[in-house]
Amino acid sequence: MLHKNRIVVKVGTSTLTNELGNSKLRSFEDLALVLSDVQNMGYEVVLVSSGAIAIGANKMHLKEKPTDMRMKQAAAAVGQCSNMFLYDKFFGYYDKTVAQILFNSDDIHQEEKKENLANTFNALLENGVIPIVNENDSVSYTEIQSEERLFGDNDKLSAVVAVLCQASKLVILSDIDGFYDKDPRLFPNATLIDRIEEITEETHSLAGGVGSRRGTGGMQTKLQAAELATAQGIDVIVTNGNRPQALYDVISGKKIGTLFVGKK
Repeated sequence: MLHKNRIVVKVGTSTLTNELGNSKLRSFEDLALVLSDVQNMGYEVVLVSSGAIAIGANKMHLKEKPTDMRMKQAAAAVGQCSNMFLYDKFFGYYDKTVAQILFNSDDIHQEEKKENLANTFNALLENGVIPIVNENDSVSYTEIQSEERLFGDNDKLSAVVAVLCQASKLVILSDIDGFYDKDPRLFPNATLIDRIEEITEETHSLAGGVGSRRGTGGMQTKLQAAELATAQGIDVIVTNGNRPQALYDVISGKKIGTLFVGKK
């Protein structure tokens, strides 16, 4: 049974960092304001946040994004600390309490761990806490390295969280306005598709390789996330993360970005 007032919001690396690799403070602040306001409106909110490796690499003064495993995991550990400090600070301005949840694929493949995780989410949400979730990159290598990434820049992770929490909506804040019939970066005449009832092979072919340079998730991973969540009846909205105020439109039912309709 889905919780009608429960929303999972996913924000990617490209929204949280600028071209220099620094934290984009305005994005952290805007997210905290909007999510706090949405919670004040009676909603339960979960935030899935990427960006740990990119921000950690910058904080460690690495000249480029690390490529070897141990440096990626070290950067993730530093970046996660930095991200949570900023979230705690900005959410604190609005008198909100946040919690950090880090997990990897093992935690959802083992039934007992999965149940414990779901119980933790429920306990936090029932007590007005906003959980902030990320893949545990500092101890898990599957996301950083494997060819068949389970979560893909946290797009699929956010869908797993939405299913685990039985949320009614998953909002993926991307660096693009939604799902297009072709890559809008290459084709100025690309058209935004505002509603997709069913994800087909044709839908996947339209996704191509659309993705940002700083993040690792393209449109394919967003489609996979949408398939996973919509199969459980959860509506998935992909919209631009540079304007988190779009969440107000989402909860009021207005057209914004692309809506992947949950199967009833």
